[in-house]
Amino acid sequence: MTGIGAAAVAPPLPVLRRAGSAAAQLLRFAWLQVQCCLFAAAVFAGLAVSTAVPLPLPRYDALLVYGLVLTAVFYLLRLETGREVAVIFGFHLVGLALELFKVQMGSWSYPEEAWTKVAGVPLYSGFMYAAVGSYICQAFRRFDLRINSFPWVPAAALAVAAYANFYTHHYLPDMRWVVAAGFVVVLWRSRVLFTVGRCRYAMPLSLSFVLIGFFLWVAENAATLLGAWQYPDQSQIWQMVHVGKWGSWALLVSLSFVLVAAVKSQEGRFYGGAGAVPSVEPPR
Repeated sequence: MTGIGAAAVAPPLPVLRRAGSAAAQLLRFAWLQVQCCLFAAAVFAGLAVSTAVPLPLPRYDALLVYGLVLTAVFYLLRLETGREVAVIFGFHLVGLALELFKVQMGSWSYPEEAWTKVAGVPLYSGFMYAAVGSYICQAFRRFDLRINSFPWVPAAALAVAAYANFYTHHYLPDMRWVVAAGFVVVLWRSRVLFTVGRCRYAMPLSLSFVLIGFFLWVAENAATLLGAWQYPDQSQIWQMVHVGKWGSWALLVSLSFVLVAAVKSQEGRFYGGAGAVPSVEPPR
């Protein structure tokens, strides 16, 4: 009787196989994500080490030198292509322009002294934005990303609007939620296709912006804890960054994605036409 009962409740072998396969795929996905985040992880390592190790020059200046060396190492090791380095440099410039404006408006500050500060903004700060560009470039390669049904013109217009709103909302009504709603509408049919192991998956493109934005918000909390910059309410004691910044990061990711996608379209790794979504069945 006991044996029969045990056999009756034992999970079927196919269920166990599917569960094991799903777990293996999750581990593969996590490992690919780690590789995509190498540049960002290296930047955070530099932030952490620079808080604990005596430096021969001001910390922000040392971080700038570190970021430049890091970029060169990634290029020499072929972790980034020359075209990708150029894109990442573009992110650096876009980020610095935003930093110069936001610091002048008092949105956040860099309290430490540095020789390489311009209008209160240390030049190393652009590497925070460069890390986002590096992640997206790496994801295109390591996950073999493809996008179908991508509306280039409205998506690019909304990306520009999202970036412009970071400036204009100081003088005009904040339109970030209008822009966000616009992205949901125009990207309703867009899917990002990616490969993990021998399987091909698909997910809504707008959802990927939201997810990446969330992890960037988490990273921002870690960065401010390490003194990379600080918000006014963190000047006396550190506290978590307001959750509203999650939406801001999601919008910034949209601009980042459009910039990288424009480059990938020239490399034949991005397409805008409709296409069938490949199977998402796990390997057997």
